[in-house]
Amino acid sequence: MVPLTFRFATGSDDDVAAIVGLVESAYRGPASRDGWTTEADLLDGQRTDVEAVRQIIATPASALLLAEEGSALVGCCHLERQAGGEAYFGMFSVRPAQQGQGRGRAIVAEAERMARQDWGATRMSMAVIRQRLDLIAWYERLGFALTGESRPFPYGDERFGIPTRPDLEFVVLAKSLG
Repeated sequence: MVPLTFRFATGSDDDVAAIVGLVESAYRGPASRDGWTTEADLLDGQRTDVEAVRQIIATPASALLLAEEGSALVGCCHLERQAGGEAYFGMFSVRPAQQGQGRGRAIVAEAERMARQDWGATRMSMAVIRQRLDLIAWYERLGFALTGESRPFPYGDERFGIPTRPDLEFVVLAKSLG
């Protein structure tokens, strides 16, 4: 495995297109079934789009961290600085054929390091679909814990996908960065 290098996404058309392609491949459609992070049994439609990625990049308190092997994008995550020393972690994606090889752990570790050192964050949180028990267990192995908080799934907003079942909701996990 070539060592990962990290950088922040720019608003370039190349970066934006690569991010959208990566995120879609990790979560939706047939390609997502090559990895274990697929949501294809829970959601149809898109996971993100060009407009959403551009908005994240343009938001001052947000960053899209990219993980590359050579010049190939293999993973990414969205970080957002929040009040009270918290950083939100989302849109985490690793190319499906490259999952299960330690890249995800490396990306999470870099996101934690960056949030702690660059932003002074003392806690990182995320929202995961409650039905994704395998993913929740993976985050727990990385030190995240369920907070007891839940959030409704945005039914009717196709920007987040088209649910295939009526009981989706998010649970919140968090980890101290201290």
